[in-house]
Amino acid sequence: MQIKKSAMILGSIFALTSFSTHAATEITFWHSMEGPLGERVNEIVDNFNQKQSDYKIKPTYKGAYGESMNAGIAAYRAGQAPDIIQVFEVGTATMMFSKGAIKPIQEMSEEVGNPIDPKNFVPGIAGYYSEPNGKLASMPFNSSTPVFYYNKDMFEKAGLDPNSPPKTYAQINEAAKKLKEAGIECGYTTAWPSWVLIENFSALHNLPYASKNNGFDGLDARIELTKNGFVKHFTFLNQMAKDGTFTYGGRGDAANALFSSGKCAMFTGSSGSRANFSKNAPFKFGISTLPYYDDVPGAPQNSVIGGASLWVFNNKSPEVNKGITEFFQYIASPEVAAKWHQDTGYVPVVKAAYELTKASGFYDKNPGTDVPFIQLNVETTNESRGVRLGFLPQIRDIQDAEMENIFAQKVSVEEGLENMQKRANELLQRFENSNK
Repeated sequence: MQIKKSAMILGSIFALTSFSTHAATEITFWHSMEGPLGERVNEIVDNFNQKQSDYKIKPTYKGAYGESMNAGIAAYRAGQAPDIIQVFEVGTATMMFSKGAIKPIQEMSEEVGNPIDPKNFVPGIAGYYSEPNGKLASMPFNSSTPVFYYNKDMFEKAGLDPNSPPKTYAQINEAAKKLKEAGIECGYTTAWPSWVLIENFSALHNLPYASKNNGFDGLDARIELTKNGFVKHFTFLNQMAKDGTFTYGGRGDAANALFSSGKCAMFTGSSGSRANFSKNAPFKFGISTLPYYDDVPGAPQNSVIGGASLWVFNNKSPEVNKGITEFFQYIASPEVAAKWHQDTGYVPVVKAAYELTKASGFYDKNPGTDVPFIQLNVETTNESRGVRLGFLPQIRDIQDAEMENIFAQKVSVEEGLENMQKRANELLQRFENSNK
């Protein structure tokens, strides 16, 4: 009896030892994906968790991008930071200058012996999220870029060719006039006005947005919006607003609803909106390239990224860092990255995912879905690779407020742009002083 009891005790000890040896290391992941996008994130995480038993990723939706980043910073200060946090691209400078808070992901992957190679990523995306030494600071994930969406049903109603969307701002204006004549209330609108109408406008036309190579080369960068390219652009848009062919749709992605509800016929917004439009829009829509001015030499150049990347907080255990690296390698695998791109409309961040998607015939079956990659897969210039400035979310708020004043005819175009520049540069001075 004693022998049997001892055997049972030993068996229990071995079972407990086995369980503790194989207990998965939990890794917390805060993100801002909701609705269909949140479902896709959960699907990726579930597949990774089922694929292996050493690590368990625990995703948590923490609100919109700004809320999530603020929550992450507060959690870090309280000593309760998550392991991974998704941060929108305008928070990149803030995260990079959070010295001691962040573990650069390429450095982390090299330390655990499973290096993440930046050469696998689309150059314009990897470059944006890289440190001055060329190493990745954060993990490219849901990179987007703005594209042009249009309602094919409304085009047919107005006598416009649904398979030949406008390419230039002048053509958009002409199409909007015909749509208005056909009784369609809203011809053209845009989401994310500062991202689309200022940052991407400057990149597409190879115009500097700020000094110091748009902020990449120094904390003393300053906004430059009073030059003739921006004046001409906003004068054109303001005339469209007066004519009723352009509708200011609000800040952030508020204008998405104007398009998906069938109120506005033409719309510029994130490529990542395709999943929601495909699910909810009660009409056929097309996707094309961003509009530009064809009298600007070299235009269109390239669009710039939006969306977000994944950051790792510092001072995590080697085992957690090893698991994070394995998860990052998983989401960057061609098959996973290709499915994420196809399901959502976000850009394939690794080149092999684009090739895999192309070979599958996806782009042939879904015309326009390759537009985001085509717009980004261009050798960038110092003026066109994007903007890396401190307080960029607040700068966008300033720009949106001044655009509202311009399109409401409360201030002139010149006054609005001067106000944008002055107020933004005051913020940049503060950022420089606090990070020297």
